[in-house]
Amino acid sequence: MAFSHDVRIYSLAKRKNRNRGHGVRWNVAGKQFSKWFTQHALADNHRSKLMQAARKGEGFDTETGLPESTMREQRSVTWFDLACRFVDLKWPHAAAKSRTAMADALATVTPAMVTTTTGKPDATVLRAALYGWAFHRVRRESTQLRGEEAAALRWVRDNSLKIVTLDEKERRSELIRRALDTIALKMDGKPAAATTVARKRAVFYSVLNYAVELDVLPANPINKVTWSAPEVAEEIDRSVVARPRQVQALLTAIDTERPELTAFFGCLYYAYMRPGEAKSLRRRDCVDLPDTGWGHLLLTGNAPRVGSEWSDTGSSHEERQLKHRARKITRPVPIPPELVQLLRKHLSRFGTTPDGHLFRGERGGPLSESVYGRAWQKARHKTFSASQAASPLAARPYDLRHSGVTLGLNAGVPAPEVARRAGHSVEVLLRVYAGCVDGHEQIWNSRIDDAIQDDVPKEVRGSRTAPKPTPH
Repeated sequence: MAFSHDVRIYSLAKRKNRNRGHGVRWNVAGKQFSKWFTQHALADNHRSKLMQAARKGEGFDTETGLPESTMREQRSVTWFDLACRFVDLKWPHAAAKSRTAMADALATVTPAMVTTTTGKPDATVLRAALYGWAFHRVRRESTQLRGEEAAALRWVRDNSLKIVTLDEKERRSELIRRALDTIALKMDGKPAAATTVARKRAVFYSVLNYAVELDVLPANPINKVTWSAPEVAEEIDRSVVARPRQVQALLTAIDTERPELTAFFGCLYYAYMRPGEAKSLRRRDCVDLPDTGWGHLLLTGNAPRVGSEWSDTGSSHEERQLKHRARKITRPVPIPPELVQLLRKHLSRFGTTPDGHLFRGERGGPLSESVYGRAWQKARHKTFSASQAASPLAARPYDLRHSGVTLGLNAGVPAPEVARRAGHSVEVLLRVYAGCVDGHEQIWNSRIDDAIQDDVPKEVRGSRTAPKPTPH
């Protein structure tokens, strides 16, 4: 590693129509270097650091173009240190669900980012230390580990890989593949679900991007390694979709056993709501519940269940904005007369909580997944035959939402309108529900037949018959 004081730093550069359009350019011992940023302020900050190093008389590395102090810092940063800094960076603005997902991914990959396996602690103890403490910012700052977990954490710290090692050509492929292969497995060694692998890989990728942002790495090393992740099956299995008469039978069974939950499940089916959105529903969100005809809801929030230790409020349910929406963005949803009547009946019989929520838990708190989940399974076994109850048909309450969206699409409602009501993008809607759309084959066959006959001589047309639809 050679250092030079022959350094020239140029003015900021700009590239039009580029995502990273603001650049810093400099010259070390006749060799050109550049780094590009998305914002002018970031580029200016990087240039200032280079200028300060040059004024202090620091040498610049002729291979990377970086000041000596930066190189020293890079060589000292370990994966464990970087992962903790990444958690601290993301924690204040992350939803509780995102915090748990981040900790889960980092607790999975960190045991693979070590220099040796000699003396490696028990996997369960190590995961508990990483997931429940190291990658939980509040606990790490406010509590102290003891016993086996403390010893496991010391082992990780002492043996964590230096981040710069990931950029060494002779080791990069081995180390990145080892980490990715670890992500692809569950703790019992069995293959993890494709969606789980995709989620954990995204966190791993983001941490390494953060290393690039800090100038610890010149580029994300994952991009230089060819690794095939399991295919993510986004399309809904049509076997989970219940028909309207089956849903009606299920709601009737719910109404017999747990009438306070009938309207809750009705919201999932008739209004395409997520369970968290239904739990967040307030009286003020029921904009119009007429005596007859269609009504109107204005959805304003979502209350997904999270561990109370991961939320800022200590609540097991985190009140947030609608999924994939900015704060204060609402979603208007027309609702059919069936749901209007369910909601009117619910309000008349059960009222609301003091803060206006329609649905509550057994002790007056948030409605828990375990409560409505048990009620749902009981209704399925009461309504379905033994073979149906053992099948995936409406196996989860969430499948009511899938059934409702499928009903809308098969009724001929345009995809953009169904997507708007469900809170999806059109692209996601069509990708997820493509396999559930049916019942239109005869219409499309007839239109193709008409188009063909427009260009067929009259004497030949009579010999053609419209193709019959394929039975489902």
